[in-house]
Amino acid sequence: MNPLYWLDPWEPSPTVVIAIGVAALLFVRGQHKARVTLARRLSFWFGLGALYIALHTRLDYFFEHEFFMHRAQHLVLHHLGPFFIALSYPGAALRAGIPFAWRQRFVRPALAARPVRIALDVVMHPVVAVTLFVGLIYFWLLSPIHFVAMLDWRLYRVMNWSMVIDGLLFWWLVLDPRPAPPARLAPGKRVLVVIAAIPPQIVLGAFIFFTSHELYPIYSICGRAFTWLSPMRDQQIGGLLLWIPGSMMSVIGALLALRHWMRLSARGRLQRTQPKRGRARAAQQEQQQDKPLRT
Repeated sequence: MNPLYWLDPWEPSPTVVIAIGVAALLFVRGQHKARVTLARRLSFWFGLGALYIALHTRLDYFFEHEFFMHRAQHLVLHHLGPFFIALSYPGAALRAGIPFAWRQRFVRPALAARPVRIALDVVMHPVVAVTLFVGLIYFWLLSPIHFVAMLDWRLYRVMNWSMVIDGLLFWWLVLDPRPAPPARLAPGKRVLVVIAAIPPQIVLGAFIFFTSHELYPIYSICGRAFTWLSPMRDQQIGGLLLWIPGSMMSVIGALLALRHWMRLSARGRLQRTQPKRGRARAAQQEQQQDKPLRT
């Protein structure tokens, strides 16, 4: 079989193509101006490629017809892909990839708008961030909601995109290597945030694994991709994917956040200024950084 067959989308989506394409174009344009290291480039392309494969290839058929494959898809969309994108810290490169006139006319006013700032302050609050990160997993795995989401293609795409967006916001918050400010959270709080997300994932994964009846009959109703795999075995594997790999990704995130904390402490970069003043100073620095990037 031709390997390119697997790159053919099961259900073509212009939204996926445009979103991935724009991110790739901006990163290519800005990576040299922002002086992105090779390791960060590899991390970004791996994460972006993982998102594309999980959203827009032939594998989507299996994601829709096996529960454990569905959990593997969400492991990529919510954990793996956003994790590596955030690990590459691509903000400067993506910003540099936007033409200077567009940044001045569209991007900066949009980010400075009060509704946008309030929304970011809310979703990036540590309690809200953890609640959303774990809550979305629980929400989409509620049996009645999961049943409808797997039948309605529109809700199915909302489910997948909500996992991608939330994953990017969460890991961007946790893996930010900068001191606070300009980062939103102090290094110690980043460690606590990601650690707080571990127990709920373990509990839900263990519940799915040990449940003695079928929680998600939609896969039996619509037909399974792997007829040799029993519904209960499929469910158990899916529970294990949430229980072990999902939790391990959070452990790795906590270790990286701890590493950033120790590095900043060793370099004496743990700022003790007031948050509002620090953020104002960080905003001024970003404005100054935009000037030499003008093309």
